[in-house]
Amino acid sequence: MTVDERPIDDAQSDLLERLGFLLARHGAVADNRIRHALRDFRLTPRQGTTLILLGKSRSMGQQALAAALDVDASVMVGILNDLETAGLVERRRDRSDRRRHIVAITGEGDCLLAKTHQAVTDVERELYRHLSREEIATLRGLLRRIETSPDDPACAE
Repeated sequence: MTVDERPIDDAQSDLLERLGFLLARHGAVADNRIRHALRDFRLTPRQGTTLILLGKSRSMGQQALAAALDVDASVMVGILNDLETAGLVERRRDRSDRRRHIVAITGEGDCLLAKTHQAVTDVERELYRHLSREEIATLRGLLRRIETSPDDPACAE
């Protein structure tokens, strides 16, 4: 058996204990709970992430926002159209470069962002209630090292 043929983990005998299946199951549960929590605020995960980014920076160029979310410009336009219609963000032309749009979070967006943070915190607290802070930090670090890409079809909304 070559190095590449070795099993990834020792759970080969029980396929349901394979890391891929465990990650898929727990990821699906986490995704469902986050979507449900955000649905109460009429937000999708990408819209919520957009508000979080704007909450940190207060405003960003539309292209920079698309790059930070790793989404196509046309997807970004759709996200921003919905958020702007809801009064959560506003777009304006950059005075120094009329081709560039600046996106800013509104006061209403800030208010919803605080509620969104609490809802996501509640979901995470329930999901990770049996893990210590150190275990959560370790899990976060390990998950960041898994080879995935936002371009994977599963990441599309």
